[in-house]
Amino acid sequence: MIAANFTEFRTGLKRFLDNVENNHETLVIKRKSGKGTVVISLDEYNSIMETVHLLSSKANADRLYASIQQIREGNTIINPELIED
Repeated sequence: MIAANFTEFRTGLKRFLDNVENNHETLVIKRKSGKGTVVISLDEYNSIMETVHLLSSKANADRLYASIQQIREGNTIINPELIED
């Protein structure tokens, strides 16, 4: 995570946005009021929104957590025919 005040952000806008986009950085822009703004890449945002959507239904969230538990316990089957070289 990187941080900048408003003046630094305005002066280095391209550099900051390139860093967010190319390095998957989270940028916090601090303001004099004590409030701030967070800038993330579009890819990060889309990933967060997809996760929120997948976990928004209790039934779907339960299935996902059960699947994760199966993987952790080694209760999975790998089909080599489905793996591309």
